[in-house]
Amino acid sequence: MKILHIYKDYFPVLGGIENYIKILAEAHVAAGHQVIALVCDPDPKTKVTDMNGVKVIKSARLATIASMPISFAQMTHAMRLNPDVVHVHSPYPLGEMAAWVLKARKPLVLTYHSDVVRQQGWLKLYAPILARVLKRANRIIATSPPYIESSVWLNPLRDKCTVVPLGVDHVRFQPPVHPFDGPPTLLFVGRLRYYKGLDTLLNALVELPDVHLNVVGDGPLRKEWEKMTEDLDITMRVHFLGELEDAALPAQYHKAHLFVLPANARSEAFGMVLLEAMASGLPCVSTELGTGTSWVVQDSVTGRVVPPQNPSRMATAIRELLSDRAQLQMMGKAARARVETEFTHELMVERVMEVYRSVVV
Repeated sequence: MKILHIYKDYFPVLGGIENYIKILAEAHVAAGHQVIALVCDPDPKTKVTDMNGVKVIKSARLATIASMPISFAQMTHAMRLNPDVVHVHSPYPLGEMAAWVLKARKPLVLTYHSDVVRQQGWLKLYAPILARVLKRANRIIATSPPYIESSVWLNPLRDKCTVVPLGVDHVRFQPPVHPFDGPPTLLFVGRLRYYKGLDTLLNALVELPDVHLNVVGDGPLRKEWEKMTEDLDITMRVHFLGELEDAALPAQYHKAHLFVLPANARSEAFGMVLLEAMASGLPCVSTELGTGTSWVVQDSVTGRVVPPQNPSRMATAIRELLSDRAQLQMMGKAARARVETEFTHELMVERVMEVYRSVVV
């Protein structure tokens, strides 16, 4: 089978969607399929490379507006290629436009990663294109059942949606040989952006005077949130570790008792870091957003789910979990078991291939 992925970037650009495409592409190449990743290059010149067997076409980019590349070359390449199945990763207006230009020529699979949340002005222009492409798609992949039900775009098309959860490298992320025996410690991993809700967790820490927090990641709100720890007088218990290399991540999960993702908006569509934590044997505290975060984490089974932007409820859940180490250990084992049965790379790759097979006749 010849598979064409369309998105704006590919590895070594780091990001959740970029990593998702890379895992799928390389696994399907290893299984004997031809895979092309059609993306955009930062420069105004097209480059074609081979990356672990994946043909990566980096189309010339004229400019970038509101994080979206402007590239006529990408559209031209899409029209010239002759795949068996086209896989577009949404939201990406240029990718949906390419899919619309291809029309009924090829089976179309679209992974719907997230709603457009903040860029409402662009959405007014983008909405008609997105609506047409979603209607045109043979199958729409959603990463969780709640996202289908809660998305105004997916809910009307739920009959053509297939749930394929994201997967994690469960071999790389393993529970520690010896449980962490330091002071009560929480872990947060992610880009320091508004929707991650770290401010809610910092406010919750005020009610948890003996609890420490390790923050892995960087982003535009780092300085503001570092200043917040000073204002809340919790600086000595909050450790901003910045960006870490991938090889250093498993050790950070091993240095915590509990993982917390205090997200506050639908931009947090799934929560890949929850899978890394659960694979590492950590119970998780997440928030109810109507997205995948409260589906990945099963309340009172693999952790707790609390309302967003509610520091007191979050503090109560954290306190209750940390006060019962036996329950914490039981939830950690349940979290690891859930990853092994539902959220591995291997399962994700095979489920996507099953979707391809269902549309290619």
